[in-house]
Amino acid sequence: MGQGSPGSVTSQIITPHWQQQLLKCEMIRSSRSSHHRARASAMASRTVIKSAIPITNPNLVKPSPTANADVTDAVSKTSPDIRPPSSTPASDTGESSPNVANAAVNHPSSTVAPIAEAPRPTAKPPQNTWSSLDMGGINIKTIPPSSPLFSFTFLINLYLNHNSLSSVPPAIAKLRHLELLDLSGNNLSTVPPELGMLTQLKELYLFDNHIGTLPPELGSLHQLQTIGVEGNPIDASLKQIVQKDGTSALISYLRDSCPVPAPAPERLWKSLLSSQERETIAADPSTETFSVLCYNILCEKYATERLYGYTPSWALSWDYRKELILTEIMNHDADFLCLQEVDIAQYEDYFVKHLQGQEYEGVYWPKSRYKTMSDADRRQVDGCATFYKANKYNLIERQLIEFSTVAMQRPDFKKTDDMFNRVLGKDHIAVICLFEAKDTGTRIILANAHIHWDPAYRDVKLVQVALLVDEIEKIAANFARLPPKPDMPRSPVYSDGSKIPLIICGDFNSVPSSGVYEFLSNGSVPPDHPDFMSHLYGRYTTDGLRHRLGLKSANAAAGELTLTNYTPSFQGVIDYIWYSTGNLAVNGVLGGVDRAYLEKVVGFPNAHFPSDHVCIISEFRVKPPRAPALLPAPP
Repeated sequence: MGQGSPGSVTSQIITPHWQQQLLKCEMIRSSRSSHHRARASAMASRTVIKSAIPITNPNLVKPSPTANADVTDAVSKTSPDIRPPSSTPASDTGESSPNVANAAVNHPSSTVAPIAEAPRPTAKPPQNTWSSLDMGGINIKTIPPSSPLFSFTFLINLYLNHNSLSSVPPAIAKLRHLELLDLSGNNLSTVPPELGMLTQLKELYLFDNHIGTLPPELGSLHQLQTIGVEGNPIDASLKQIVQKDGTSALISYLRDSCPVPAPAPERLWKSLLSSQERETIAADPSTETFSVLCYNILCEKYATERLYGYTPSWALSWDYRKELILTEIMNHDADFLCLQEVDIAQYEDYFVKHLQGQEYEGVYWPKSRYKTMSDADRRQVDGCATFYKANKYNLIERQLIEFSTVAMQRPDFKKTDDMFNRVLGKDHIAVICLFEAKDTGTRIILANAHIHWDPAYRDVKLVQVALLVDEIEKIAANFARLPPKPDMPRSPVYSDGSKIPLIICGDFNSVPSSGVYEFLSNGSVPPDHPDFMSHLYGRYTTDGLRHRLGLKSANAAAGELTLTNYTPSFQGVIDYIWYSTGNLAVNGVLGGVDRAYLEKVVGFPNAHFPSDHVCIISEFRVKPPRAPALLPAPP
């Protein structure tokens, strides 16, 4: 019997939480024999002769085994991170589901991985024929850090109970998919803080060890349902929290009392110019440069413990986060700021007030839902805010693009059910601003967009971006026809809209392998593109999508960042600054977050990064307009 075992009933606080703890403790204690779980599982899976006659549906058309095999094989080849929709193996249910194959085909990420299915440590384990490993009760004394065990990243359940372990290597953090870890009945006096990286854990059994305290880093285990501490000389205050209020209360306590880790090194600026090019540009007074910052700041309304349970409550509060956001924005001092998820109250009461001191003026629209709300509720609706240096640029025009409204106005969309059922219910927007440089008269079109998030609606993402591009092309054509101001005779003259420098930035909720990225970077996608998901959207799905803006992601020149959004369930690039390559070139971009730092933090927001997104910044130079080609003289 381990230390700290219950002495008498009267010495215990018997709450439902603690009753559950004691029940699980006794269950674990009865599992001390070698490979107990593996043998029990094997016994349970043996075929049982059934005397009853199964009732089946005589009208059910059974799919051929070959078809099922082909589908499963196709899915596994297309995206190795995707498991079949049912997590219950056929052997466990006793019969296979005829719908599994079809479900795999219709899975939103079976062809192109959207945001929620992009490769990431904790999305879904790599496919494997087994996901549990029982190494219990076999007298293991030590596990070296180089053990092959830590290469089994597909594991969901790991049993190391009733051995002779005196320590657990920090390398345990590599098993990011673990949902159950049993370390009961060992000789552990501590557990590694790296256990806090296993954010998928739901059961952590530490029964019957010699553990006196728990590392506060375990506070990031926001999905933990049971932490088994009975049978340990655990700190009385920690034990009391579990006894009285349960595991979730202990995790919250550890999370909010965890010391602030060392900050990440500063993100480095990546120059795409040689030193000679930089000197040449600096010496040329006619060279025009400008910088753009794009940042989804995580709206206060969305920053909840339910969504970000790994973040300390004090670091999740708007009062803490807003200062970090503002400091970061002001330190970069970009010419243009494109912010997403800014609510009306934040825009009016905080950002406008503080940014006007740095010569910024702003343009803002909330999402469409604000129109149907009371005055109090509408102040919490988020939208897109664009700020610009008013001492350098004149705002010529601003325009709101409500994707659902624009879709309604298209005659080719009006007869499609998919438009009504899928596009109209989404109130995402883009804000387009037309600027003119005060010194040179150079024009700039700047679009700030926030595209729908749900990976099950990647067709809607593609449609929203296509609508945005269509509107930009119309706006650019009209802007080109606007004559230059009389007091600026040397202003550039634009023969058509494609000659005006264009920036499209925002949170596109689309990874680089998506149809959205393909469309913006390549200029076209076919009408049968997988991201349309076989839905019908007028000319988009009969003729395909096409644009002639010549766009490129600013970070692509330096290699796309490894991530712009970082949470336990997703780590990848979904934010972009797109630019027109015909009249703009990239001077440099802000580099990514230090990789070593990322390996030690569960996700954002945290004490140092106030949003689940990171800001991205690019500096551009305006290419001088090409003189029209001279026609050859007549003979």
